[in-house]
Amino acid sequence: KKYYKIKDVAEMLGIVPSTLRYWEQEFPECSPRRSASNQRYYTPENIECIRIIHYLLKVKGLRMEAAKEQLRTNRENISRNMEIVGILTRTRAELQEMLSALKKRR
Repeated sequence: KKYYKIKDVAEMLGIVPSTLRYWEQEFPECSPRRSASNQRYYTPENIECIRIIHYLLKVKGLRMEAAKEQLRTNRENISRNMEIVGILTRTRAELQEMLSALKKRR
């Protein structure tokens, strides 16, 4: 898909649409396109930017101003860190599944 509606993005990221609207005000660089009827249409780039914001605010627990500063100065490193954390999380889940399977076989 080329464009996503706010409901789709909210479901994708596990947050409520009102949070997306708030972040849109606080982080204008992540704002979606709007149709003639003022409906929001998010691109994959917008979604990636929102993922970074979600990571900074919810996962790392930064305050709004610190997240804005990180987004301005260190965006590439944040993306790389998010990717590494995602890989490690998936690997841990797979290892836990294997451990559970081994315990069931005994």
